[in-house]
Amino acid sequence: MLRTRPGLAVASLLTLAACFPAGGLSQKGKPGPSPYAPGVAKDEQSVDGLIVGHRLMAAGEYQLALDAYYRGAAEHGATVDVFSAIGSADLKLGRLGQAERMLRKAIEIDGRFVPAWNNLGVVLMEKGDVGEASRVFKTAYALDSGRSDDIRNNLRRALAKLDNPAYSPPPEEHFSLVRRGYNEYLLLTN
Repeated sequence: MLRTRPGLAVASLLTLAACFPAGGLSQKGKPGPSPYAPGVAKDEQSVDGLIVGHRLMAAGEYQLALDAYYRGAAEHGATVDVFSAIGSADLKLGRLGQAERMLRKAIEIDGRFVPAWNNLGVVLMEKGDVGEASRVFKTAYALDSGRSDDIRNNLRRALAKLDNPAYSPPPEEHFSLVRRGYNEYLLLTN
């Protein structure tokens, strides 16, 4: 027979007691509150992945935003908003080839989607394709009817770079990404 010390037995019991929730078993024999995170109720709607992604982009959390956009793709399907958002996140992560592919897919879906045109122009400028970037910015500006100062400034900078390849915008003037919000275009700061 194994002999134990009374202090060790009490310590063991206290350790085990600490592992159970405070309520333990309720009076009716049902478990008390769970120490684990609650499950997701199937009848409740989860937060839209695109909205979460936009908020994460604004917070500078580009990889998390990209993950949220992919969840948004599972919810919404392959929409112009999804491809444009994924392309913008890829651009912020420095994945220029992937960003360009996603933004071109967005434009294939909806050739009048201004944010995708503008953001494609930003990608092309980053890649050094100034001629194509200026044509893309012209398209974005025309589709937007000149309403967005950010798109106009992107076009102006691209044309200046096209005219003078040595031109470099001042550090405070970066090319601006835009995304579609609820019936509006929103600036994504650099």
